[in-house]
Amino acid sequence: MDILFVLLNVLIMLALIGILFYMQKKHVSFSKRVLTGLVLGILLGTFLQMAYQPDSAVVSTTTDWFNIVGRGYVSLLMMIVIPLIMVSIIQSIINLDKSSDLGKMSAWIIGILVATAMAAALVGIAAASVFNLDAGQIQAGQAESDRGIALEERLGTVEDMTIPQQILSFIPSNPFLDMTGARATSTIAIVIFSIIVGVAVLGVRRKQEEQAQVFINWMNAIYAIVMRIVTLILRLTPYGILALMANTVASTNVGGILELGKFVGASYAALLAMFIIHLIVIGLFGLNPLTFLRKVLPVLGFAFTSRSSAGTIPLNIQTQKNSLGVDQGSANMSASFGATIGQNGCAGIYPAMLAVMIAPSQGIDPFTPMFIAQLVLIVGITSFGIAGVGGGATFAALIVLSSMGLPVALAGLLISVEPLIDMGRTALNVNGAMLSGTLTSKIMKKLNIKTFNDTGTIEKEVTI
Repeated sequence: MDILFVLLNVLIMLALIGILFYMQKKHVSFSKRVLTGLVLGILLGTFLQMAYQPDSAVVSTTTDWFNIVGRGYVSLLMMIVIPLIMVSIIQSIINLDKSSDLGKMSAWIIGILVATAMAAALVGIAAASVFNLDAGQIQAGQAESDRGIALEERLGTVEDMTIPQQILSFIPSNPFLDMTGARATSTIAIVIFSIIVGVAVLGVRRKQEEQAQVFINWMNAIYAIVMRIVTLILRLTPYGILALMANTVASTNVGGILELGKFVGASYAALLAMFIIHLIVIGLFGLNPLTFLRKVLPVLGFAFTSRSSAGTIPLNIQTQKNSLGVDQGSANMSASFGATIGQNGCAGIYPAMLAVMIAPSQGIDPFTPMFIAQLVLIVGITSFGIAGVGGGATFAALIVLSSMGLPVALAGLLISVEPLIDMGRTALNVNGAMLSGTLTSKIMKKLNIKTFNDTGTIEKEVTI
C-alpha cells in the first residue's frame, strides 16, 4: 500500500513539473515561474504533512524520489561552482583596464561583507534581548543531547587553531585538492589561486604580449562555454525549487518548531531586520531599494530552498551582471567571496544569538558593553572562511562560542529547528554578497545605472 501512495505522490510531482514546463513554453517570465515553483512546493509539502506523518516511510521514500529533481539540481550547480569561480575571476582580472582596480575592488567587497556581518551580530544581540532568549528554558531530549556531544567532538578540530592559523588555511597549498571542495576554506582558496593566475597573466602581457594573448583568447573561450553551461542549468531553477521546498515542508518537525517557536521567531525577526538594513544601505548609495529587491528575489528564493550559498553562486553572478548592472569583476568577486566571508546570517546573527542565549547559563551578563564589544569583534574576525553550504553556521558557532569561553554543547538544543532557520540565514548570506557587489560597483563608478533601473532586465539573467 505504501508503494501506491509513493507512486501517487511522484505522479503529483510530475504533474506540477508539467505545469512549470508549460509556463516555460508559453514564455512566462522567469521570476514568475520561480515564484510558482516555490508556492507549488509549499502546497505539495503541506499535503504530504497532512496526509502522512513527517517521519513515515511514505514521506521518507517520496522525498527520496523528489531529491532526484531537488538535490540533483543543487548538485548540477555545485558541479559548475569551482570552474565558474576560476574562469570568472581570471577572466575579470585579465580584462581589467587598470590592475590597481583589483586591490580596491577586493578591499571594498571584503570590507562591506565583514562590516555587515558585525552589524548583523548587533542585530542578533538585540533580537535575543527583545525575545528574552535563554538556553536554560529549553528542554534537552535524546536528539539534542546527542547533537551537543557531536558539537563538542567537532570543536576539537577547530578550537586549537589560532586566528593566524585560520588565515593561513585560506592559502591554497594544493589547488587541485581545493577544487574538490575538500576543506571548509576551499572556495576562498580557489579564489586566491585564481587571483594569482590572473595577476600573473597581467605580468606576462606587459613583457610577452603575444604569449599572454594566446592564454587570454583561450580563457575567453572557456568562459563563454562555462557561462553557457550555467545558463542551461539555471533554466531548471523553478523545478529545483519546487522539489526542494516540497521536501523541506514535508519533513519539517512541526512539534519542534512549536516548542522552540520563540527562538524561530527571534531568528526571523533578526533576519528581516538585517534585510531592511541592507535595503536602507542601498538607498543611502542613491539606488532604489525596491528595484534591488525585485531583481534579487529569484536568487533569494533559490538560496532559501537550497540552503547553499555556494550553490547559489552561478545565479548570483548572472543576476548581478545582467539584472543589477554590476560590472563583471565585482559580480564575480562578491559572489565568490560572499560564499565564505562575512555571511550575515550564518556568521553574524546566528552565533551572536547563541552566545547571548548561552551566557546566562554560565553566570555571565551578555549585555555588558565589554561582552558585546568582544562578541562583535570576534564575529568580524571569525567570519572568514565559513563553508558556503549547509552546516557553515555550525562551524561559525563553534568558533565564536569557544572564543567567548562558552559551552558549545548547548547549541545542540536547536537541532529540531536548525533546517528552518538555516533557510532564512542562507538567503540573508546571499543578499549580503549581492549587496557588496552592487555597492562596490557603484563606489568604483562601474555600475550600469540604466540596467539597474530597467525592470525588463529581471528576465535577462537566464535568456539563451
